[in-house]
Amino acid sequence: MEDLIIERTDKTPFVEFLALDCKLTLSGRSIPENSIQFYQPLLDWTESFCASGAESLEIHIKLEYFNTSSSKCLMDLLNRIEQCSCTAQVYWYYETEDEDMLEAGEDYAAIIQIPFVLVEMDGHT
Repeated sequence: MEDLIIERTDKTPFVEFLALDCKLTLSGRSIPENSIQFYQPLLDWTESFCASGAESLEIHIKLEYFNTSSSKCLMDLLNRIEQCSCTAQVYWYYETEDEDMLEAGEDYAAIIQIPFVLVEMDGHT
């Protein structure tokens, strides 16, 4: 299975799906003009990854900001991972002063049945 790498732009996050490492990283801002179009390759990759029989997936979400449509797409992505037969773990990163991002992580953790680790960063990380 091929890795999926999408470079960061001003409006879209850096995406790194590493098949052999069983690791997904999203970092940056997620405010694409068309969230569904941007996130579709991630959803497709997730479907293929789950179908490959992988045993685990580590998800690192390090978003500075995301809009409402990105939030729905993230939920769709996490729901697909939740349906996968692999063992998943989400690491949700937030800046110390960013209560909105902390609350967003807590909200996802309450809805999605995947273990979440909320990781506080001091802003210099």
